[in-house]
Amino acid sequence: MTNNDIFRRIRYTFDLKDSTIVDIFALAEVSVTQQQATAWLKKDEDDAFVAMKNKEFASFLNGFISFKRGKREGPQPAPEAQLNNNMVFQKLRIALNLQADDILALFELVGLPLSNHELSAFFRKPSHKNYRECKDQILRNFLLGLQFQLRPNSGHSDAHSE
Repeated sequence: MTNNDIFRRIRYTFDLKDSTIVDIFALAEVSVTQQQATAWLKKDEDDAFVAMKNKEFASFLNGFISFKRGKREGPQPAPEAQLNNNMVFQKLRIALNLQADDILALFELVGLPLSNHELSAFFRKPSHKNYRECKDQILRNFLLGLQFQLRPNSGHSDAHSE
C-alpha cells in the first residue's frame, strides 16, 4: 500500500474534509494547502495526482495523533523520513487510543482473527526476536475494520469503491 492509499482510506473512514486535513497538518507544525491535500487524494491515474512522501505522510499521522488526542506540550515529534506499515499501524493505534482487544475486534469484523501474540509482534522493536513485519494485507484489513466500525452504512461489499 502506498502512503496515498492509506491517506485516502483514513480520510474516507473518518470523513475528513480538505480543510480538516490542512488543520491536521498544522497540528504537526507543517503548512500544506488544500490543493496539496487534494492532489494527494487523487487516484493514481489522475493527471493531478501527487505521490505523498514519507515525511509528509508521517507529518499527517503525527498531526492526526494530536487531532484525536490533543496536542502535547513542547516540541512536536519530527516526521520520520522512512515509514513502514508497522510505524503507520502504531501511529494509528496511538491516535485512536486502541487497546489490543479493540484492534482484535476490528480484525474480527473483517473475518481475519488474530491472536494477541500475533498482534503484539507488530508493535515490537525491529530488533526484538518476536518482531513481525506488518504486511499490506494486515494494514488494509485494519483500515477496513475501522471503516466497518465507524461507517457501518458504507456496506461491506462496496468498501473498496471509495
